[in-house]
Amino acid sequence: MSLEDKDDKSRGKLITLLLTIVFILAACTALGVFARHAHAIGHFLGQPAAAPTDAGASATQSSGPTPSPALLVLNKSSNELAIVDPSSKQVVARIPTGNGPHEIAASDDSKLAFVTNYGQPPQQAGNSLSVYDLAAQKEIHRVDISPLSAPHGILYSEGKVYFTAELNKAIARYDPATNTVDWILGVGQDRTHMVIRTKFLNEFFTSNVNSGSVTAIVKSSEPSGWSETNIPVGRGSEGIDITPDDKEVWIANAGDQTISAISVAQSKVVATFKSGAKHANRVKFTLDGKTALVSDPEGGDVVVFDVASRKMLKSIVVGKGPGGILMCPDGQVAYVALAGDNGLAEIDLAKMDVVDHFPTGAGPDGMAWAK
Repeated sequence: MSLEDKDDKSRGKLITLLLTIVFILAACTALGVFARHAHAIGHFLGQPAAAPTDAGASATQSSGPTPSPALLVLNKSSNELAIVDPSSKQVVARIPTGNGPHEIAASDDSKLAFVTNYGQPPQQAGNSLSVYDLAAQKEIHRVDISPLSAPHGILYSEGKVYFTAELNKAIARYDPATNTVDWILGVGQDRTHMVIRTKFLNEFFTSNVNSGSVTAIVKSSEPSGWSETNIPVGRGSEGIDITPDDKEVWIANAGDQTISAISVAQSKVVATFKSGAKHANRVKFTLDGKTALVSDPEGGDVVVFDVASRKMLKSIVVGKGPGGILMCPDGQVAYVALAGDNGLAEIDLAKMDVVDHFPTGAGPDGMAWAK
């Protein structure tokens, strides 16, 4: 065999080897793409879809039955729902959630709880809701809400679950009876974060963080069934609540260190005043509507306001990283989630002072009551 023939044979082997490597890499890439989209492909083909990839891997940890009432706490850093006995202030169960759980709502009969798995947007935004049977202390559905992503604010109303989808600039509705998302409404504002609803059920309000706005969504005769009014407020508009009489919505503008008061009847800002916080994160009215609490994760305190006069009454040092605020159904106590202390602060609303701290888990934030 000539030297030239040997060179040709060697080149042929090299080309074959290179083609084999390219084929293997292409196959691996295709398998990776299929794995990432298998859930959507299953839907498209009409086949049962595999469980979403963020399904909780660890099992429930339980030390006793779910109490009545129960305090529900989301621990964002450990991706879990903690069920707390409010009388003993002990965690009786820890149940896995999806990645980055942020907000939670309970059904009116307190049998079910619903969690938004927010993830870490925008690169790792979540796209699921978790549904829990509270008595069984078990996640019964991991709802794929794709193409919606970064679900955050959530509420339960008239047997349905309403939630925001930040990256889609929308709100949507989940029906527990059919286990489907059956309604989506575009808001068109950046980072549609929290959602609240009037007691008369004819109006929603969303806080839109990056747009510095609140959107009033009112039932109407328009084709969508709703009309929308975008209300400019302040930079970093995030925390939002409505007075018990449904007359005013307050929005915490973290970037401006202000609070905007919106008239529900007029859908416009009627007052803007200093929040007294370095970073106003959440705002929550007491059940009698006389007082409002504003959490400040940078300052480590909760600012107290008289609602009628909109005057600051005092600032309460609560701990590290206060965020979510939840009023006890008896109106006597408020709980404040302390992400930096891995627990809650209990505020006596008569004294307007902290009376206790207790641990719940890593990075608590969203809370709800199961009565």
